[in-house]
Amino acid sequence: MFPEGLLQLQIFEVRYLDLIRRCQRESLPFGVPWLTEGHEVQVPGHVPRLGDFGCLVEVVSVTEIQPALLAVSCRGTSRFRLVDHQLGAYGVWYGQIDVLPDDPPVDIPPDLQPLADQLGQIIAGAQKAGQEENLPLFPPYRLDECGWVANRWAEWLPLAVADKVALLGCDDPLLRLRSLADTLDLET
Repeated sequence: MFPEGLLQLQIFEVRYLDLIRRCQRESLPFGVPWLTEGHEVQVPGHVPRLGDFGCLVEVVSVTEIQPALLAVSCRGTSRFRLVDHQLGAYGVWYGQIDVLPDDPPVDIPPDLQPLADQLGQIIAGAQKAGQEENLPLFPPYRLDECGWVANRWAEWLPLAVADKVALLGCDDPLLRLRSLADTLDLET
């Protein structure tokens, strides 16, 4: 999860049903840190390990599919550094975070333009096919900004968790995009 990204969840565990209802009721965001070890669903005797960085998200919509099963759409808002955390009652993690600054708008340099162009082609193709609402992102599409383009590729590419965590923690949007270009071995 990166800022401005879409996170779709199917919520059925009591701990998360309570979390989502509380976030809706109190108009609060919740944090989504990367798991560096373990599973999202509780497994007896195993404690997941959380990464150093995550993303705050806001609940956009909740649909009750059946009792105790919710379809939840969330939007990423801000990156954060996880300072401290502890496992609370019912398996919900609580933590202290430092919210990281939003990416400044940094223009995409010519040598990285192919990354923005490819992303633009995906968006245009979905629009042309009438499938824009199925894209895992929200408008406005800021195809001229390093941070926005880097965040979309970082979410979509099958990168190792450690690489995604490092990208999320990178404060320089141009460096984040360059790192992705290096990963993709972008030829310029």
